[in-house]
Amino acid sequence: MKKFLNDPVNFVDEMLEGIYLAHPAVTYVDGDKRCLVTSKVKPGKVGIATGGGSGHLPLFLGYVGDGMLDGAAVGGVFQSPSAEQMYQVTKHIDQGAGVLYVYGNYSGDIINFEMAAELADMDGVQVKHVVGNDDVASSVVGEEHKRRGVAGIFFIYKAAGAAAAEGLPLDEVTRIADKARLRTRTIGVALSSCVVPEIGHATFSIGEDEMEIGMGIHGEPGISRKKMGSADLVIDEMMERIFTEQSYNRGDSVAVLINGLGGTPMEELYILFRRVSQLLQDRGVTAKHVWVGEFATAMEMAGASVSILHLDSELDRLVAAPANTPFFQHVGG
Repeated sequence: MKKFLNDPVNFVDEMLEGIYLAHPAVTYVDGDKRCLVTSKVKPGKVGIATGGGSGHLPLFLGYVGDGMLDGAAVGGVFQSPSAEQMYQVTKHIDQGAGVLYVYGNYSGDIINFEMAAELADMDGVQVKHVVGNDDVASSVVGEEHKRRGVAGIFFIYKAAGAAAAEGLPLDEVTRIADKARLRTRTIGVALSSCVVPEIGHATFSIGEDEMEIGMGIHGEPGISRKKMGSADLVIDEMMERIFTEQSYNRGDSVAVLINGLGGTPMEELYILFRRVSQLLQDRGVTAKHVWVGEFATAMEMAGASVSILHLDSELDRLVAAPANTPFFQHVGG
């Protein structure tokens, strides 16, 4: 294991200390560095909170800021935060308009977020839930409720965050978040494993000349492992799965997220987007909003994912809205 570490036990907390020192726009509550919140809470605005395991930066912490989220709780690497941590974040960000939880479809997160909502309810704080499940590789059509939440949750953050910034009420912010969820599909491919610092060795093995389509961001099994192919062929296979689930008409618009998993150069991500763009153009679909980079990683895993949000006029406007967080800046448009 080659990593810039001190004691692996302190990996998460020392990372968080660095974030707070570098980004004064965020702080923490209840004396717990794993309960991150914005320093600029806005009275009367719906609060939006997320959370999950560490090891995925800029997910979850990096999207707390203007136009997106108000708080996030994190656990250890690939481990859920506690219900108490989510509750402390919730209490701080509630400004009388209620709180929306947006998180991925993982059993530990679901249990702890539901418990946090029960604690908040005892304090008179109304909480709604939207659970991301964009990973098309993790379950079949008709059983979407079993699918994992992966990088496409970024689009839920973006749309819901913009809606809350406009002053919309909790029910409306929840409706918009759920619409973004329903219209987002993601599929990924892994080329290498990753190392959890406290474990010290690779979480799984994959051959030097192999790739795995559909692998999860914690190393969950994908749908096919095969010899490495060209970038175009890899994207062709991935996009075909998205195209079978999303009905696009000529003239439609989408938002595209090309996400690196932690160990893939930007140059390669743009090669992947090049092919995604070609396939969309072949169908008469416009990639109106495009982001290429690292948005939901898996430590140093080599690989990438493609997320497509099928836009309508409302989502188009909200996705285009400005946002400013420690790890994401968008001037609008």
